[in-house]
Amino acid sequence: MPNVLVVESPAKAKTISKYLGPGYTVLASFGHVRDLPAKDGSVRPDEDFAMDWEVDARSQQRVNDIARAVKGAKTLYLATDPDREGEAISWHVMDILARKNALKGVAVKRVAFNAITKQAVQDAVAHPRDIDQPLVEAYLARRALDYLVGFTLSPVLWRKLPGSRSAGRVQSVALRLICEREAEIEAFRSREYWTIDTLFTTPRGQIFSARLTHLNGQKLDKFDLPTEAEAMAAKAQIESRAFSVAGVDRRQVKRNPPPPFITSTLQMEASRKLGLGAAQTMRVAQRLYEGVDVDGETVGLITYMRTDGVDMAPEARAQTRRLIESRYGKDYLPDQPRFYTSKQKNAQEAHEAIRPTDLFRTPESLARHLDRDQLRLYELIWKRTVACQMESAVLDQVTVDIESGDHNVRLRATGSVMKFDGFLKLYEEGKDDEESENGTRLPDVQPQEALQRGEVKPEQHFTEPPPRYSEASLVKKLEELGIGRPSTYASIIEVLQTRGYVILERKRFVPEDRGRIVTSFLVTYFPRYVEYDFTAGLEEQLDDISGGRVDWRAVLRDFWRDFKGAVDGTSELRVKDVLDAIDAELGPHFFPERTDGKDPRGCPACEKGRLSLKLGKFGGFIGCSNYPECRYTRKLTVPPANDNGDANGNGALDGPRELGIDPDTGKTVTVRQGPYGAYAQLGEAEGKEKPKRASLPKGYSATEVTLEQALAILALPRELGKHPEDGQPIVAGIGRFGPYVRHGSNYRSIPADEDVLSIGMNRAVALLAEPKAGRGSRAPVKALRTLGPHPDDGQPVEVYSGRYGPYVKHGKVNATLTNGLAPEAVTLEQALPLLAARAANGGGGRRGNRRAASKKAAAPKAADKPAGTKKPAAKKPAAKKKKAAGKKAAA
Repeated sequence: MPNVLVVESPAKAKTISKYLGPGYTVLASFGHVRDLPAKDGSVRPDEDFAMDWEVDARSQQRVNDIARAVKGAKTLYLATDPDREGEAISWHVMDILARKNALKGVAVKRVAFNAITKQAVQDAVAHPRDIDQPLVEAYLARRALDYLVGFTLSPVLWRKLPGSRSAGRVQSVALRLICEREAEIEAFRSREYWTIDTLFTTPRGQIFSARLTHLNGQKLDKFDLPTEAEAMAAKAQIESRAFSVAGVDRRQVKRNPPPPFITSTLQMEASRKLGLGAAQTMRVAQRLYEGVDVDGETVGLITYMRTDGVDMAPEARAQTRRLIESRYGKDYLPDQPRFYTSKQKNAQEAHEAIRPTDLFRTPESLARHLDRDQLRLYELIWKRTVACQMESAVLDQVTVDIESGDHNVRLRATGSVMKFDGFLKLYEEGKDDEESENGTRLPDVQPQEALQRGEVKPEQHFTEPPPRYSEASLVKKLEELGIGRPSTYASIIEVLQTRGYVILERKRFVPEDRGRIVTSFLVTYFPRYVEYDFTAGLEEQLDDISGGRVDWRAVLRDFWRDFKGAVDGTSELRVKDVLDAIDAELGPHFFPERTDGKDPRGCPACEKGRLSLKLGKFGGFIGCSNYPECRYTRKLTVPPANDNGDANGNGALDGPRELGIDPDTGKTVTVRQGPYGAYAQLGEAEGKEKPKRASLPKGYSATEVTLEQALAILALPRELGKHPEDGQPIVAGIGRFGPYVRHGSNYRSIPADEDVLSIGMNRAVALLAEPKAGRGSRAPVKALRTLGPHPDDGQPVEVYSGRYGPYVKHGKVNATLTNGLAPEAVTLEQALPLLAARAANGGGGRRGNRRAASKKAAAPKAADKPAGTKKPAAKKPAAKKKKAAGKKAAA
């Protein structure tokens, strides 16, 4: 009787099938086979947290395949990933098969391997175990918590904050971190300070720099030289004195290598060094783990990449030490292997660190088998693994104090000299913005040695706000706080962007106003559930469940009792109360102080009302308290200090700007701000008759446009003259797609650097004579940026601005920039996955997509037909052929 082994992915199934031979049928579950239905009541606290599970249509076929294979089998091996999620998938598969009565006479065993190599897989199958029930219970508790928070808290958000999206247990806390950092940046006030560096020359002619630390015998603090005048006075004191070495402090220090990668540190380093996002890093790592083709054999190149464990298997340590000795020499090999333990108080299951499955499989030897991202990530993992077992680096740290003869002025120089590079020969850990290291090399000087003073250089500085979170620094902060788990960080970041709560701008997270409002609401009315300590404490309880120390239902009962009470407490809460509370907290954000001294909340339209946060059915906006007399509104955006510019360069206004009187009609001409930009208006509405309006062309500022210019814009279109060939008029105007010239039915766009109000007859004739930019003769579009060559064929990957937004292009494949990617900031690494996904969907333009969609719709698979659909009447031979095709598709 054959054995059946179930894994998660088809790629893994193909590889493992080769390792186990013909006595095993290896099938893939394709990840989770069932989940909680996305509707209220799937978790029932009143029934001691009973849960309803649902197998979706896609997974049903996989489950049926496994059930058929298991019937008559000797043993079912559940070989899903070696973590909490993998344990849960195995439990789901076993539970479904048991409910189908498919396990009678079949032994069920759980096997787990940390690497997809022949030895690892065969060893795991030879030493099976039972499903770890505490791990499953930890999964059930986490899933129930996330479900209950989402389906209980989100409706409160929707009722009290129209236009809001859903809330999540861990995502809301991560969002709070980003919003609080933004508030710190907004509240930050820069301070000026000065430093003074002086060049000194030793008697041997060596030059080095030292910084002023003491003046008039007193130690200087950071802000003790706040102005240029005081800095210049200090400079004069330095220039009036002779100096000698007061003391030299030399210390030898060791720098130990960092431990091998766990999930979070891999995500951090891949972000810092390779520019890869957390989700992209995990996708590439998954491929390396599941295996790539190396000389005709599928080989798993790294160990499992979702882990908190920092230690390595004994055989891996031994292999690494052999490689170090053979490749770098005995000087780089410590006397004893290095052992690492996790610093996290609540590290997850004790897995190995992320490492290559074979250290002698070097990045250079795999270069022709891996794509660009795979090779870069493998090289990063390989170097970190080798470095972690190498000898420490040895540095001489030197501090030189320099003093004037009267002891009133003192300067200090610090630096370090590398005595032995050790692991730094191969690998140095990346640094965050706030981290820096002084590597200045200093000359050998002796106490009392006279120095010749050189140039004295005062330098002005300003304090800077804390940096916004990058993916690397956000993951680091979440890990420090004990919030979430490494395997969840990528999905947390993705959810925040998908919900429109944050955008990634120049690789930094910027909270959207929607995200700030949601955070303010949760902090005000549900403070406990977005507290960092509370969320981290809940993670510890989940770890206690996985360790079998706590009953999972008891944890849920305690949480639900308090959480349900907090939610019920908002039932009587009025939307106005919510708005007032959020308005008070976010007022400094939406209404910053103006440089002209005016009240930032004063209504610019009626000059009587007060601006505040309001909500409509489509979400929040800023409105006037004098409604309905004053109908002024603006989007939830932070205006410039004096409101003098918008995104189109047209200038921005809070209310109508009066330019003067039209001499022909006697009506007032104003400039106003509309939802699509600034426009000029003649007069006011009279009954049902709307006033004449015209959009300001690009380049005309709403705050600077004159009465004459506005009247000329309102008078468009204007006749330039008669065409020399047929005497028909040539007209200039502004249409749906911008400024144009027209001769009969022949249109041409006026270039962006030319003015519709000043274009002349000769230029218009020349434009009209140019080839029409239409179908089949489209004018060439100039790329905004070239990101670099595509790793597959070397063709350039470029950024363009299109009618439907910015996009990237490679050959004939166009991919829209998504998730807040800005055309000026997108990188080649970010563009490649978008292009790959677009190519997989049918490639290039919209017409190609329509053809692909049409072709797909024209030939649906028989297996995709909904149950109960009757076949159309047909001749018997045709029906028989169709039935056979259906069987083939279903198989």
